Amino acid sequence: MQVRVLLPLGLLLASFSYGLNAAVAAPSVEASDEAVPEAVIKYYKKTLMSFTKTLQGELKGAIESGGPTNAISVCHSSAPKIAEEASQAENMHLSRVSLKNRNPNNEVVAGSWQESVLQQFEQRKAAGEDPMQIDYAATQVINGVETYAYMKAIPTPDLCLTCHGADVKPEVQAKLSELYPEDKAVGYAVGDLRGAFLIMQAKEVALKKVETAQ
Repeated sequence: MQVRVLLPLGLLLASFSYGLNAAVAAPSVEASDEAVPEAVIKYYKKTLMSFTKTLQGELKGAIESGGPTNAISVCHSSAPKIAEEASQAENMHLSRVSLKNRNPNNEVVAGSWQESVLQQFEQRKAAGEDPMQIDYAATQVINGVETYAYMKAIPTPDLCLTCHGADVKPEVQAKLSELYPEDKAVGYAVGDLRGAFLIMQAKEVALKKVETAQ
């Protein structure tokens, strides 16, 4: 990726990384009435599909080769790496956020718009909306940069209950405690929302990506 492309976006991503870099001050965020184009939302869904497919493939392989505790180690090291690779490849910020985080980097800031959206997701699910279809898209102005923000709910599949369920085995719990001493992401049932994927991307970059793909 060329430095001339990364420079302005790099400054933008630094502002997005609330929990990833405590030294970065919270950015100035303003709401906008402009809707996110459907083509951009489709592009984000495709990006997330590729990300989750890659991550799930690594997790399944880890479980088959070394069991659940091996999968925890792989998830601990691979998930952030895969997200970072996708972020750099697409010139965006891609991460996961949660009200009950496992990784402290995925914790939302109290009172932030992300926390509000996650709470709305829970309300929408309680009202009967299909968890697989729950998402949010908005245009924001972050530190003066027009930005598309997209969040997609993460329902809990059966595969994840081994490490996120209500009945975690002692050896699994021991590994979780080792890697995530402040873990909150347990006690889930199939279909519960474990959080959301978060994509943030400068509007200009997103539109160019969509135009190039057409």
